[in-house]
Amino acid sequence: MSFTRTWTVRFSDTDPFGIAHYPRMIDAIHETSDMFMESIGWPFWELTDEHGIGLPLVSMDFDFTGQVEAGDDVEIELTPTVGESSVQLEYRATHDETVVFSGTEHRVCVPVDGDGGVPVPNELRTALDGVAD
Repeated sequence: MSFTRTWTVRFSDTDPFGIAHYPRMIDAIHETSDMFMESIGWPFWELTDEHGIGLPLVSMDFDFTGQVEAGDDVEIELTPTVGESSVQLEYRATHDETVVFSGTEHRVCVPVDGDGGVPVPNELRTALDGVAD
C-alpha cells in the first residue's frame, strides 16, 4: 500500500518558460513526506520532542522524465520500505497517467543525543509497515 497526494503546480512553481522548476518539484516531494508522516501519526516535527529521534535525509536520487506546467495536477505516490535503522521513501509522480519524475529518499533513524543510527522504534515501524503492506 502507498500514500498518494495531489500537487497542483502553481505559477510560482514555474520557471520563465512556464515549466515547473526542479527545486519546486523537490519541495513538493518534501511536502509529500511531511503529509505522509502526519497521516500515520508520526509528524516529523514531533519525532525529536516526543520520541527522542530524528529521520534525517542522508541521500536522494531522482529522475525527471517529463514536464508539468502551472495548473497541472500531479499525483505523487510515496511507498515506504523500513530497514533495521533506516527508512526508504520511494516516489512516483504522474500527470495524465505519464510518469514525470520518480526516485527515492533514504533516511536514517538517529537519537537526538547521538550521531549513529539506531533501530526504528517498533511503533513507528508498525505505522510504516501498515502503509507498505
